[in-house]
Amino acid sequence: MNIQKSFKHEDHGKLYIVPTPIGHLEDMTLRAINTLKQVDMIAAEDTRQTKKLLNHFSIQTPLISFHEHNKNERGKQLLKELQGGKKIAVVSDAGMPLISDPGYELVNEASNREIDVIVLPGANAALCALVGSGLPTGHFLFYGFLPRKKKDLVTELEKLRYTDYTMIFYESPHRMKETMKVMKAVFGKDRRMALARELTKRHEEFIRGTAEDIHEWMESDQAEIRGEFCVVVEGTEERQEEGQWWEHLSVVEHVEHYTKQNYSKKDAIKQTAKDRGLSRREVYQVYHQL
Repeated sequence: MNIQKSFKHEDHGKLYIVPTPIGHLEDMTLRAINTLKQVDMIAAEDTRQTKKLLNHFSIQTPLISFHEHNKNERGKQLLKELQGGKKIAVVSDAGMPLISDPGYELVNEASNREIDVIVLPGANAALCALVGSGLPTGHFLFYGFLPRKKKDLVTELEKLRYTDYTMIFYESPHRMKETMKVMKAVFGKDRRMALARELTKRHEEFIRGTAEDIHEWMESDQAEIRGEFCVVVEGTEERQEEGQWWEHLSVVEHVEHYTKQNYSKKDAIKQTAKDRGLSRREVYQVYHQL
């Protein structure tokens, strides 16, 4: 067990987790600026990107890289410095570090060695999107980035279909159309959603509606599919029937179960749709991965 009294020993090494703006420089807090000026070193996901931020606020603290590809070796180096009494700040390119970014292992190891971990509050795209979505905020599930492969994407969304909490996803612009097609097929065309694009920037945009509405918007000439997206999806009150033999199967596996029993693909899709209470078109789209 570890009990941390964050500011009891100011002369000890400390690890600061410092959020940075997700698009609007004025969202940098005074505390974050002062912390980055006062620490001995800043560990940054991309030192070139962070250097622009430091120059803007006249921060001259030394930078060191800390990212997915060097986190193990660099983490050991940072821990050694912390145990020697150094104060180190971790930043990502934008927003709260460790959220869909590397670093939790460093926090875990630091706490195991009784090094204080100080987390500063600040900008976060997921929470901005959730609050602005118009969907319930009492309980929510932050998922982050979905799988890239179509089959894995379908399987993962199938697992989330009956989640009753509002769900938050990150998605890149070049994958948005495909992801929305799969979400519409798996969650149903009437599921309420919101897309948040270019949060805090000049071209910030929210698109709210049903899965059908948003799918139609994305296929229209009005859609500007640029910048990183947050996708916020309403939970459901629909409950999966208990005890169904197919409940552990994805839609694809469900259809293949019937084809192995010599059903034609058409009949296998029809029976799968009947089992799951979906339309044949929805099952067809998911089975053929849209």
